[in-house]
Amino acid sequence: MVPLKDILAFCGVAVILVAVPGPSVVFTISRALTSGRRTALLNVAGNTIGLVVQVVAAAFGLGAVIERSAEVFTGVKLAGAAYLVWLGVQAIRHRRSLTETIAAKAGPLSPLRAVRDGVAVGATNPKTIAVFLVVMPQFVARDAGHVASQLLVLGLVFPLIALLLDSCWALAAGTARQWLSSSPRRLAAIGGAGGLVMIGLGVSLAATGRKD
Repeated sequence: MVPLKDILAFCGVAVILVAVPGPSVVFTISRALTSGRRTALLNVAGNTIGLVVQVVAAAFGLGAVIERSAEVFTGVKLAGAAYLVWLGVQAIRHRRSLTETIAAKAGPLSPLRAVRDGVAVGATNPKTIAVFLVVMPQFVARDAGHVASQLLVLGLVFPLIALLLDSCWALAAGTARQWLSSSPRRLAAIGGAGGLVMIGLGVSLAATGRKD
């Protein structure tokens, strides 16, 4: 079982990571601005389902790698950290594209379509894939065994936090629709800040040793 202090530590990191604007946040904000809060909240529900799919895949796939080889895991960690840095750079370079994404008008969506779109975004979100491959294993006690179970417990915390915070994004964006859509600079600042956080996270993870 994962020690409570490690679960709480991962929760703190997860809150920061979920709050950082990435594909799911951009998607949620755009749907809130173009289709309303109800559709955005349905997207959030679907996104949470997609994240659970990622968690299960990471727990049972990565767990075997961690138990088998420290060297292989180190390689995965460095590759994932580099990918987070790359995502951060891309977020900064294309921060103004958030305005273009939100400017695109969306037609009426059925509840099923809204949830389905959210599942697709959540299951393929590159930011969270990197998080589950690189960040989450840092909080696993390898010597305690049952690595896959530890990863599963930690991983399921992430979708719960995402459900809460992404819902807040949906409600806030729906309420502040005019304020956000009227200023490209505000939207660009959201994307740029998220990019800087991802770069910092990638660099710090690359320099962090694994806890055994």
